[in-house]
Amino acid sequence: MAEAVPVRCPACLRENGYTAPVFPCACGSPVHPPLDLAAPPLPLTHRTWSDTWVAVRCAACGRESEWPHPEVGCGSCGTVVRLPVHPLEQQEGPAGPTGPAGLTHPAAGSAAAAAPPGQERRERPGRDAGSAPAPHIPLPPTAAVPRPAFRPVTIRTARDAVATAALYLRWLGFQDVRQPDGRPIPSAAVDLRAPGLVAQVDPTTAPAGLRAVECVWLNGLTASATSVYFALAGYTEDARTRADDLGIPLFVMDLTGMPQPVNDPADELVGSGA
Repeated sequence: MAEAVPVRCPACLRENGYTAPVFPCACGSPVHPPLDLAAPPLPLTHRTWSDTWVAVRCAACGRESEWPHPEVGCGSCGTVVRLPVHPLEQQEGPAGPTGPAGLTHPAAGSAAAAAPPGQERRERPGRDAGSAPAPHIPLPPTAAVPRPAFRPVTIRTARDAVATAALYLRWLGFQDVRQPDGRPIPSAAVDLRAPGLVAQVDPTTAPAGLRAVECVWLNGLTASATSVYFALAGYTEDARTRADDLGIPLFVMDLTGMPQPVNDPADELVGSGA
């Protein structure tokens, strides 16, 4: 299993725990991208499908394959960063192990394991411009919903992003989640519907804005349903603030297919289920 490492957000300087995902090589051996922790993480402001993959060599058989480039969303400010990976020429083959075991990020202290989605203690910035980050106040305890661990599906296309959001909603307990017929348009958000639910999935490369959050809220209000938003590229600051005001759960999806809650309503939804 890959080592858990702390990653410092370049925007708000908060440390986020991250564990590189492990993928199965064709030979059956586990493979994970070897993180280059000597290089700083880079904010992801624009995403294209062609640059979201990284070449990784299997330490067991030497096979080279392409897997999603490691990314992590900040639990405090929502910034999505891409983590540098050692190039192929620096990755060892069957003669030795791959990965930067024992390395620590220059801006971080000891490594901390990433907490399960919705269970970590996070800090989020205050709403006043220039104010210091305010500590996150844990939500009141809710009854745990017994369910198995969510099994993520690698996101390679916009259609994969929609399918992953639908799977996650079913995992949360929503029944009969309906996906739209036809192929999603990469430049447009896609609606998902279920009894008591209106969700929107944004597979585009730009952060979701204020208008998008307000639209899904209005759709939910009209249908007397819960509104939920999923985005690949995160959210603008005003969209996050408005979502908090309206109680809209916001989730960020990385290319490994694991949605991460980014505000209190999302934490509550993960904790209580549908």
